[in-house]
Amino acid sequence: MPDVGEGLTEAEILKWYVQPGDTVTDGQVVCEVETAKAAVELPCPFDGVVHELRFPEGTTVDVGEVIISVNVAPDGAAPEAPEAPGAAAPAPAPAPAPAAPESGAEAEAEPQGRQPVLVGYGVAASSTKRRPRKQAAATGAAPAARAAVQGELNGRAPAPVSPVPQARPLAKPPVRKLAKDLGVDLAVVVPTGPDGIITREDVHRAAAPAPAPAVPAPSQPRPQPQAPAPAAAPETAAPAAGPVAAGARETRVPIKGVRKATAQAMVGSAFTAPHVTEFVTVDVTRTMRLVEELKADKDMAGLRVNPLLLVAKALLVAIRRHPEINASWDEAAQEIVVKHYVNLGIAAATPRGLIVPNIKDAHAKTLPELAAALGELVATAREGRTTPAAMQGGTVTITNVGVFGVDTGTPILNPGESAILAVGAIKLQPWVHKGKVKPRHVTTLALSFDHRLVDGELGSKVLADVAAVLEHPKRLITWA
Repeated sequence: MPDVGEGLTEAEILKWYVQPGDTVTDGQVVCEVETAKAAVELPCPFDGVVHELRFPEGTTVDVGEVIISVNVAPDGAAPEAPEAPGAAAPAPAPAPAPAAPESGAEAEAEPQGRQPVLVGYGVAASSTKRRPRKQAAATGAAPAARAAVQGELNGRAPAPVSPVPQARPLAKPPVRKLAKDLGVDLAVVVPTGPDGIITREDVHRAAAPAPAPAVPAPSQPRPQPQAPAPAAAPETAAPAAGPVAAGARETRVPIKGVRKATAQAMVGSAFTAPHVTEFVTVDVTRTMRLVEELKADKDMAGLRVNPLLLVAKALLVAIRRHPEINASWDEAAQEIVVKHYVNLGIAAATPRGLIVPNIKDAHAKTLPELAAALGELVATAREGRTTPAAMQGGTVTITNVGVFGVDTGTPILNPGESAILAVGAIKLQPWVHKGKVKPRHVTTLALSFDHRLVDGELGSKVLADVAAVLEHPKRLITWA
């Protein structure tokens, strides 16, 4: 089970894409797992035949546990333990205790509890293993059969046995899986991505002449998002509670994955940072008119333009005017860390639970660039393909509760951030405008902030600035 480098300790196996006896290649996706952050597809680093699946679907496995074994022997047969030649180095077995070496000095020289050198693959932390390269140098001989066995036992395939193809098409594991589902040979796909990388769009174009097979959501074009908290189900749904038996009065659903991580983070945030929430109701009629004008603007062609885009831009303007709001509290160092960049988080509701991916360096993006980034972020969340990296490093967050018809709320801070803005439903309401009661588009904004580093004055100024920009969008120019 891979360690994705985010401090996670376990993951649930959602789906196996291979079975014992199947032939696999280096880079082929073999399973999908759900960590506390997101669903992740795991590629195989070997060429060979699947020997065993150690855990069934739905099992939660600790990071570092072996979940699949692959036979990398050239003939496809299960490898056997090598016979120790006269001066052979120790050959560790899969069991916790390695085989006794003939040279005790060499065994003592090996490091104990060595961590895997390839993220997600390798030996457990409690194992005692040798690197094939060191062993070959020590013995002066590395027969192909022994190299193949050591490659499986150490969780790595030696280069002489499984050479990496030189002309292998460049594509990420999810794109390879998409190509496999659609029956597209990546060798004939024309890449359009940076550095010759094949993208999802390239695969779809290559598959266009033939009817696509019935596959999950990734084989379909991404839907255009309407809001930052989509309710559409991603490719792999959350673990279901199962059918309700007749007369049942209760149903118990295990708390794991994203839901478990969210619960822990929210409890930690609520009882660590002293929350303060302020509210303001604002006339956003001019903003709604600007949204319609931008939809017809040729510079915004092909982009999804909605009120959330201008709310995000208004918040970025307010942060530029009051940069102290874009900060975090360092308890260990007893320091306030002011960020000179804005990674804008957008809270998204998915069947797996709440996730908050963020737009990196949102402060430096133009309005079309911000619209494109926002559309990509929400579409990826809807498909359930948000990566852990996309949810790290956020500095401030927007949550759109208005998409559910809710007027406002008191949002809880995303851990490590000092502010979160909630946007309520935009509704036509009677409003006093220029001395007369008229129907106007009105919404309520709520800003929660960490009172340890954001006092009432700063929080009030930021919220007032966001409201002012939405009431008079020309301030996007005058305050820029």
